[in-house]
Amino acid sequence: MGACLVVTAKANRIAVAHDGHGTSATFYERLCRGAINAQHFACTVADLRVADEASLIRTMKELGSVPGALVTTTVGDDGAETVRISLYDREGQPLGEEAGLARIRRMIAEDHVPIPVNDRSKGRVEQYSRQVAEEGVEE
Repeated sequence: MGACLVVTAKANRIAVAHDGHGTSATFYERLCRGAINAQHFACTVADLRVADEASLIRTMKELGSVPGALVTTTVGDDGAETVRISLYDREGQPLGEEAGLARIRRMIAEDHVPIPVNDRSKGRVEQYSRQVAEEGVEE
């Protein structure tokens, strides 16, 4: 899903977070791996680790209006876990069907998940911290 988001949004940078649940963390890691391996985009993933939706959206804007993803897990009364991956556009709005979600669903259903074209096209995951971001801004 991470690679599909990067290709659909034509993004060279995205922000991602999860809710701290162990199952969320597993899906989150896979999403990050996919995002850095998306065709020729060499996407940099801003890794917020554990964050809520408001923090993710604020960070997306701080990074220059980049797309984002939030992975959350809920546990039902029967113990069954449900994982939700919320995708956001550059404005911080949930990604709608017409804004790319339909294309992502189709890519996954047809097993056309984008892969890197070569080793130089591989991106990277960078731990995001507000302090690091502020130090990089000139006054």
